[in-house]
Amino acid sequence: MVDNGSTDDSITRIRSARPETLLLESKINLGFAGGNNIGIRHALADGADYIWLLNNDTMPAPDALSALVAKAVSDRRIGAVASICYYADSPSTVQAWAGSRVNLWIGYGRITTAPHSDEWFHTLNGTSMLVARSAIEDAGLLDEGFFLYWEDTEFCLRLRKKGWRIAAAPDSRVLHKVNASTGGNDLILDRHHTASGLRILQLHSPAPYLAPFLFVGMRFARRLLRFQFSRCKSVWSGIQDYRRMLPLSRRIR
Repeated sequence: MVDNGSTDDSITRIRSARPETLLLESKINLGFAGGNNIGIRHALADGADYIWLLNNDTMPAPDALSALVAKAVSDRRIGAVASICYYADSPSTVQAWAGSRVNLWIGYGRITTAPHSDEWFHTLNGTSMLVARSAIEDAGLLDEGFFLYWEDTEFCLRLRKKGWRIAAAPDSRVLHKVNASTGGNDLILDRHHTASGLRILQLHSPAPYLAPFLFVGMRFARRLLRFQFSRCKSVWSGIQDYRRMLPLSRRIR
């Protein structure tokens, strides 16, 4: 387990409740990618063949992990497998059926809630995702230039470009408290989605110089038409965040 720069008493409470749990600590919040990479590096050093990325706002079913592993070992070409996520406050309603398809011309992707074949997916939902050691050693870690959102998409796109398959595990069930990191605040969401969206377009779009203009233009236009001027400011803040991000790299170690 990784504590990613908590500012409350989380570490004390975790150690009191689960003293047997290995807890890795980061003194600062490194974002989704940076926090997960701490755990991934430790697991690789410990000899793990598979690493389970699992958000802290989830409640996995007892057999969620075994279902992921069963799917992963069914084909050595599978580099990553995702669970089916259900809303924590409505456990019979699917929140994310493993992943999505993305439009890399305009930076748009919507997670599906319907079953699809593995070949349909462009990317998987990183809320609960099992990744093979061999895939990480081939494609690299999560890109720490992303702070929040799109990092799981970038990782899956990188895997697929390397020839790895991505897949869904329909029998792996996880309850998810959606947007726990941001509290559902649209201003925070807009800022992070903008910064990360620009980064992924620069890395993977077939038109890396045109697509960012289309992406930003559409985000501004939608908010202006709805008179959401404060959200326009958040989009602008996201653009500034993007300019301060780590240099682009297609291989992350």
